[in-house]
Amino acid sequence: METAEHLQTLDREGRLLAAAAEAAGPDAEVPDCPKWRVRDLLRHTGAVHEWATGFVTGGHTAPRPVADNPDLDGAELASWYRKSHRELVDALAPTEPECWTFHPAPYPSPLAFWTRRQAHETTVHRRDAEAARGGAVSPVAADLSADGVDELLRGFHARPRSRVRTERPRTLRVRAVDAGGDAVWTVRLSAESPVASRDAPGEADTELSGPARPLYLALWNGGPVPQVTGDPGVAALWRERSGV
Repeated sequence: METAEHLQTLDREGRLLAAAAEAAGPDAEVPDCPKWRVRDLLRHTGAVHEWATGFVTGGHTAPRPVADNPDLDGAELASWYRKSHRELVDALAPTEPECWTFHPAPYPSPLAFWTRRQAHETTVHRRDAEAARGGAVSPVAADLSADGVDELLRGFHARPRSRVRTERPRTLRVRAVDAGGDAVWTVRLSAESPVASRDAPGEADTELSGPARPLYLALWNGGPVPQVTGDPGVAALWRERSGV
């Protein structure tokens, strides 16, 4: 996906998130985040938006902590979230910032990194807000879902802080069956950080597969993997240690 598509996704998903959160109400439970209510979801996502905006607009080249969540609730909290989301979209639209990023996978620019990262951050939490509201959950397109799988495997879990490790080397394959022939990843697990590549060489100990959308949500701890073949212990290792 192109950066412009990620920006459109971020814009759309943030507006959907805000609408679902307001409909649910701040006290509604977030099903896939058992310790969270909707107010926690809005506070977290808005704070992350402000954190990202700070890098883009300030040109910071070193890590900075996320600010404390605001002590707001109800209508004030919803209004603050909409403002933090809009400021992020506006900050990303016209600029080519030089700033810090945190995935080891190469990106053509910090703008490409932050737009993609916040598009997926917002998509996952939009789904959380809609699940808290109840009723139909807006679908995630297959191409966006496959892109999110790629970001998770080759971005988040390539970092030293990934907890998906095993003393006995194992190979995990992930396959999105409806997103084109190249929507397959091989993840090599060891005592070091996972190493993922977008290919399918040789045999794998375990394969996680299914349509891109449920696979995307499952890998982000939002439901079961559609199909698991091979050694179930590798799938269990992922499930237990992959939370971001």
